[in-house]
Amino acid sequence: MKSLLFICHGTRLAKGRIEAEEFVRLCMAQVDVPIKEICFLELAEPSIAEGFERCIQKGASSISVIPVFLLSANHIKIDIPKELQQMQNQYPEVEVNYGRPFGVHDAISHLLWEKITKSELSLRKNTHILLVGRGSTDQDVKRDLDVIASNVQNHYGIPRIQACFLTGSNPSFEEALWSSRELYHQVIVVPYLLFSGLLINGMKHTITRYQQQTTQNVTLCETLGYHPILKDVLLTRINETLETKKYAFS
Repeated sequence: MKSLLFICHGTRLAKGRIEAEEFVRLCMAQVDVPIKEICFLELAEPSIAEGFERCIQKGASSISVIPVFLLSANHIKIDIPKELQQMQNQYPEVEVNYGRPFGVHDAISHLLWEKITKSELSLRKNTHILLVGRGSTDQDVKRDLDVIASNVQNHYGIPRIQACFLTGSNPSFEEALWSSRELYHQVIVVPYLLFSGLLINGMKHTITRYQQQTTQNVTLCETLGYHPILKDVLLTRINETLETKKYAFS
């Protein structure tokens, strides 16, 4: 029997965890698979092992694993595969297919443009847009976010958009913000994060400290959150994974 196991990152904040679960459940409702479970990589329950075993307890003979992550970094390449390999070793008779994160997808450009324009600011030539990712030591994350920023800029003719990061990659969010001080009158900050959490709170504190020392207009957009475009991208990744006919771990 087929099953789907959705893996979210997890957060200590209940609000972020609830938002993630609500988003996934809305997508789950549109997929005709008998067994569907949600789990978390860290900081929340159930764990990956618990989610995997729930699928098996319900009769799963095939588990398609869907990482609900924006970009492919160490969590996607190392941490989750390690957990899944351990479960595959315990249940070698169960087929495990591992899907892709959202990644670089053309439709996401439209979502980001909506977030930018929803800020109710008129974009001037002297506007600097910062697209802020979580960050990673994995260079693929920097490359992918740079591509996403470039896609938005090219598609909508934005004068200036720069990818930056909260950790692990350069330039950092704080560095990018301060470098705009002498060059731009307006800064729009677009968090490339799925849901609320400690990271967005940290960004708010950084902006508050920055604005205490400058007269520059800085606007923080909303996180991506649940959106029909992200739902469609996730459904695409689900269908890709369900159509996979090979063992992801052998």
